[in-house]
Amino acid sequence: MLRLTEVHTFYGNVHALKGTSLSLQEGEIVSLIGANGAGKTTMLRSIVGLVKISSGIIEYQGEKITGLPPGHIVRKGLSLCPQGWRIWRDMTVLENVEMGAYLRRSKSEIRDDMDLVFSLFPVLRERRLQLAGTLSGGEQQMLAIGRVLMSRPKTILFDEPSLGLSPMVIEKISEIIKDIHERGVTVLLVEQNAFLALTMSNRAYVLETGRIVLEGKAQELLSNEAVKKAYLGG
Repeated sequence: MLRLTEVHTFYGNVHALKGTSLSLQEGEIVSLIGANGAGKTTMLRSIVGLVKISSGIIEYQGEKITGLPPGHIVRKGLSLCPQGWRIWRDMTVLENVEMGAYLRRSKSEIRDDMDLVFSLFPVLRERRLQLAGTLSGGEQQMLAIGRVLMSRPKTILFDEPSLGLSPMVIEKISEIIKDIHERGVTVLLVEQNAFLALTMSNRAYVLETGRIVLEGKAQELLSNEAVKKAYLGG
């Protein structure tokens, strides 16, 4: 479904990704864990074209997408749910949801997907005319997920969906991601909560200072001593 081969990305003089390779099969949930500054967000932004890679190849569904504009990548069914939600705070909930469908033209399909979003997130239906910036953190994360669903993606890249949320809301968000996956969407999950990420995933990668240092089945990594020591509190 998605493959990165020897990808190098720089931020100015900082070598953020150093020959990173990764693959994602259709129907999987794959997690990417690592410390702050390891390059996880850079990888996701590189995949969707928000950051230009210096070298390497990114392929989606067997087609090279390296260097394509972000809008072209979204049209192919690959979307990013960004860290920090990145909603339009001065627009209503409804307007934010509608913006997720800005590349689409079928009004009937857009209405159907909006009904799906509001069925997944009833609180957003209740607050659809409320300014998005007045929502709680958990509700803003729900809005960000609802907005990305409006692009009708085949694959979603989630960047730190639990960041800054309470344990109760984190549990709700994780169940929503599982529900989306069960509806046929392939998922690449970047998550600060390594235990949550590994328990949700089929496979996982560990990224350290721009390099993949470990990969394998998620359940195997849960019992890996190095992973436990570095990311699971020993």
